[in-house]
Amino acid sequence: MTILERNPGLPLDLGWAARTNFINRSAVERRASTLTKRRSIKKDWQAAWLLKAVTMIDLTTLSGDDTPGNVRRLCAKARQPIRQELLAELGMPSDLSVAAVCVYHALIPTALDALKGTTIPVAAVSTGFPAGQSPFEQRVEEIESSVAAGAKEIDIVISRARVLRGEWGALYDEVKEFRRACGDAHLKTILATGELGNLRNVRMASLVCMMAGADFIKTSTGKEKVNATLSFGLVMARAIRDYHERTGFRVGLKPAGGIRTAKDSLNWLILIKDELGDAWLTPELFRLGASSLLDDIERQLSHHVTGRYAARHHIPMG
Repeated sequence: MTILERNPGLPLDLGWAARTNFINRSAVERRASTLTKRRSIKKDWQAAWLLKAVTMIDLTTLSGDDTPGNVRRLCAKARQPIRQELLAELGMPSDLSVAAVCVYHALIPTALDALKGTTIPVAAVSTGFPAGQSPFEQRVEEIESSVAAGAKEIDIVISRARVLRGEWGALYDEVKEFRRACGDAHLKTILATGELGNLRNVRMASLVCMMAGADFIKTSTGKEKVNATLSFGLVMARAIRDYHERTGFRVGLKPAGGIRTAKDSLNWLILIKDELGDAWLTPELFRLGASSLLDDIERQLSHHVTGRYAARHHIPMG
């Protein structure tokens, strides 16, 4: 895995962040829709892109009925996401794995134990996920507890009310403190884009979080009515590009929520390639937050190799 220099953040510069007073939603949506039509990825190329997508998945379980048993099962799938015989047919190494496993705090020890002997990191959701409405001190302590338990990545939720009220300085201070609490663990800031009101707020929140030191900006918790859309991703990717051009530091992007099909993953990879370039097509800078996506990717790879779709019992869990 390539070691990138972390984004250290920079002093809050609202003058720069606020230069975009309006974002034309219809133009953004037109651009997002053309992304999926301008490229056609078929046969061996499609298989290669799908295998790349596997290595960028944060395999996730964030349900109220999560148990140690289903987390261990998820970790087993993370260690071996694609069946060995398919990997052999595709000429891929047998140690192909996902980028991370994402769980609630209470299940960090279970995930760490199940992933022992691998380099797959455990990511934990924090700061009152998914609403982010718990007291600030409690949210900071939650991060520190997850890092102490062994989580290498922390997915936090921002206070959406800060964005909706235009309290950008307070949002900056909040995320900056979350970054401090993370220490060496990477900070992914969940914007909950579907609840931010408009695309300008999405861009502003993206830039403010990056200025506060976020390592990744993430679309959604997966619990909102509207989650990861290519339109949100386009606005966030261009904010990342602007930040990189200004500072020289690369910040990652993580779409999450509603990404269920192999076609969805290809659409996101196309967006990243077109808007940010090949440098971002690595697990260090791009993640797909998903739980069931892996099922469909494996089905498509099985079809590519055998000419038919695998039965459900051959793909027991994504």
